[in-house]
Amino acid sequence: MTSNPNNPSNDDENPKDPLAEMLQNLMGGQGMGNIDPAELAKAAGLPNDPQLLQQMFAQVQAMMSSTSEGPVNWQLAHENARRVAATGSDPSVNAQQAREIDEALRLAELWLDPVTDLSATGLIGRAWSRAEWVEATLGTWKRLTEPVANSIANALSNGLTQQMPEEMKSMMGGASSMLQNMGGAIFGMQLGQAIGALSAEVVSSTDIGVPLADLEMALLPANVAKFGEGLSLPENDVRLFLAVREAAHARLFVQVPWLRGHLLGAIEAYARGIHIDMSRIEDLARDLDPSNPEGIQAALSQGVFTPERTPVQTAALEKLETALALVEGWVDELTAEATAKVLPSATALRETVRRRRATGGPAEHAFSSLVGLELRPRRLREAATLWATLKEERGIAGRDAIWHHPDLLPTAEDLDDPKGFSERRRLAEASDSEVDDALQKLLNGGYDEAGDAEGSDSSTDGPGTDDNDPQPPKK
Repeated sequence: MTSNPNNPSNDDENPKDPLAEMLQNLMGGQGMGNIDPAELAKAAGLPNDPQLLQQMFAQVQAMMSSTSEGPVNWQLAHENARRVAATGSDPSVNAQQAREIDEALRLAELWLDPVTDLSATGLIGRAWSRAEWVEATLGTWKRLTEPVANSIANALSNGLTQQMPEEMKSMMGGASSMLQNMGGAIFGMQLGQAIGALSAEVVSSTDIGVPLADLEMALLPANVAKFGEGLSLPENDVRLFLAVREAAHARLFVQVPWLRGHLLGAIEAYARGIHIDMSRIEDLARDLDPSNPEGIQAALSQGVFTPERTPVQTAALEKLETALALVEGWVDELTAEATAKVLPSATALRETVRRRRATGGPAEHAFSSLVGLELRPRRLREAATLWATLKEERGIAGRDAIWHHPDLLPTAEDLDDPKGFSERRRLAEASDSEVDDALQKLLNGGYDEAGDAEGSDSSTDGPGTDDNDPQPPKK
């Protein structure tokens, strides 16, 4: 048998069709069974062109053949996040950068001591590369996004399956598990891309207001330098200001142990109630071009799968945004106090950070489009004003005592009217005290005794029986 150059083979006696070989590799090296590669490509709308198919399969081979424990392929999310984080340049932190970050965070702790009643954390300051940030925070990202990620992945998988031609479904046979993984793999890849892009924007472990890495205090030297570009300010000033913000975040989350769970729990509760519009998924699947994976990614990044927000979700989001604003407002106010007399550029840096947190960067927008959740403190300025007002009224210890219990936290109404917070709290506390007193009296039998005494008086004495009672007027 003559050799066909278009049909590479293991030997001249058994030539192998290139499309069949690629599909076999795609399926993890397993046999194709009764699947006709040409018919499969035709049913899928793919050209029977080995070179073009090779390029396409190179992008989706891992996505289709890999397995995951749940609807979302977190392994692909991790790999894609690392890949995106390494795009461009992500050099390892050198000794000088590590020393500068350590010194900045140590000094930040000293500057914070006089302006807060919360004690120092004792944490060791870290200097992270972008890849190290990904590794340290991915577990929290998974916790935050898994509820909505599962919903979107299942919706996408169902939509793709429903839109697949019947002849292709029958030909897939035992390989149908690949289709079940497709939705989770696509979302995992896209989520990893969003997290990797965020790694190029964040300057610290708590930059988005949520403690992504528990019990850590860290800055990213490369991103700190990028943040300072174009500000015409000393690099050391920028590093110190951001270090104070990071140290203030760390101090709050370490010394208020319930706060991290409170925030993450609020985000999880919001995500669990998200509703996915299946009609939009079906519309996308109907127009999906399997030969264009970039089109799928573009649809994801443009918010095609952005979940619908119900009235219940809107209310939950308002509570979450208030909590985020309170955290950011407290950090903003303390950072301003701690740096006012030691950093000449503190005012300018404070305004720069405020605007940055209010608007968010491109990666943050991509993340919010993907999972339908924005982690921006929209009311940061109002929250900072509230904390400043509380300090004037109660002092540093009284202000920071608000963090003792979640029930003490201000509400959205308090952000609207910071001056009225203390009066509203006083009235609420007085009302609670009256209820407690009444309940205690009831438990002690006080109401029964009062009732018995009242009944005894009415049964033994009639009107006018007491000599001292005034006599009724004579007619």
